[in-house]
Amino acid sequence: MPGTAQPTRAELAAARTTRPTRAELAAAADRTIPDVLAPGLAVLFVGINPGLWSAATGWHFARPGNRFWPALHRGGFTPRLLHPSEQDELPALGLGITNMAARASARADELSSEELLDGAAILTDKVGHYQPRWVAVVGVTAYRIGFQRPKATFGPQPESLAGARLWVLPNPSGLNAHFTPVTLGVAFAELRVATGLPERR
Repeated sequence: MPGTAQPTRAELAAARTTRPTRAELAAAADRTIPDVLAPGLAVLFVGINPGLWSAATGWHFARPGNRFWPALHRGGFTPRLLHPSEQDELPALGLGITNMAARASARADELSSEELLDGAAILTDKVGHYQPRWVAVVGVTAYRIGFQRPKATFGPQPESLAGARLWVLPNPSGLNAHFTPVTLGVAFAELRVATGLPERR
């Protein structure tokens, strides 16, 4: 934003080595964090909800071991591997991040079905306002529950969302053992090819 000071390299380096304390993580439960959004993005990535690490730092997919940022790079969306503290560089690449549910929790399975249903309605309004070309939900179970599509699978979806094309990606959490860093990168690359964005890695 105009007039907003950008962090220095030293500040970014310090941020990368900062680890929230146990007390800070515990205090982060139920917090929300700002979206990374701009009008007319090529792809809006939708996480399930912020983890405690993300809520403590203010960065999406911030927990060490989460594979979102490596998958984004392996998929060709970013020219280099970004640290979560560099999330504000995404809109210049046509990318953004929001969540299905806003409140932070230790695990995504702590969310109720009602929260995901409410979150899907809020997301629909948000997409209608910001008008991204594609919406990529990062987690098939959250998508199935929130949008009441119990048989949805990974990849492109037959329905649209407030005018945007829909895609479902695997959950990049380190707890998702069904996908490796390599197969996650392949899944993200399939989305990038479908969107028509150039390979940037």
